[in-house]
Amino acid sequence: MRHRALSALLALAIAGAVGLGSGTAQAAPPAVSPPGANDWSCEPSAEHPRPVVLVHGTFENMAKNWSVLSPQIAQAGYCVFALDYGNNATGPVEDSAQELASFVDQVLAATGAREVDLVGHSQGGMMPRHYLKFLGGTEETGELIGIVPSNYGTTTPLTSPSGVVCEACAQQAQGSPFLTELNADDDTPDGPDYTVITTRYDEVVTPYTNAFLHDGPAEDLTNITVQDECPNDVVEHDQSPNDPVVAQWVLHALDREGPADPGFQPNCLP
Repeated sequence: MRHRALSALLALAIAGAVGLGSGTAQAAPPAVSPPGANDWSCEPSAEHPRPVVLVHGTFENMAKNWSVLSPQIAQAGYCVFALDYGNNATGPVEDSAQELASFVDQVLAATGAREVDLVGHSQGGMMPRHYLKFLGGTEETGELIGIVPSNYGTTTPLTSPSGVVCEACAQQAQGSPFLTELNADDDTPDGPDYTVITTRYDEVVTPYTNAFLHDGPAEDLTNITVQDECPNDVVEHDQSPNDPVVAQWVLHALDREGPADPGFQPNCLP
């Protein structure tokens, strides 16, 4: 396991910026943690022995992506950690997975835990699978919970609201070489449990069924569509981490051994 000094963690959380027009390198301000996350003195309890690591999506950061769900998970009694990675998750997914691997090792070293649970949104639900499959992450992960993850890519070209495209955007296109390699042979490597939560109203990962994983047995994998239990919930891609029904599924999956129970009935929105 790659135990590094805490200063390496801080370096991960700070993105470098280059002064426009001057050519002078200027440091960006330190990353802001979402509420409830990154208390490095947190000690996991016997009831919740695995820290939870939150992994944001493309063009996002941890503060924006997890401002609602992070405090809910912390209030449920978990040690919660979150990171910013990959220049707002726009860089190569393989490099982002390396950043996640280093961050997980920091969390394990700080808490004394043997494994973490990963909760990711969009690219943040797919990218950890590279960590699991190619970087030894199956030995350090109890569960991966993906919220509208881009597991099999999208037919919708990914751009930022201002029209910016990125390397990770191209890698998340349906049928990309990256995803073809990631999903070859086995899309759920042995070790962790896998829970996928998606919505029929996903306008980013299209078709929405591209979020689903295929190869795991029922005791290791559960694919969930929010509207199967809550048909009036019209949550879309970006707001899914803030949705109360999605939060119930996440907390349910974290609270049990194995993936989410397909028979779980959340309290639906009015």
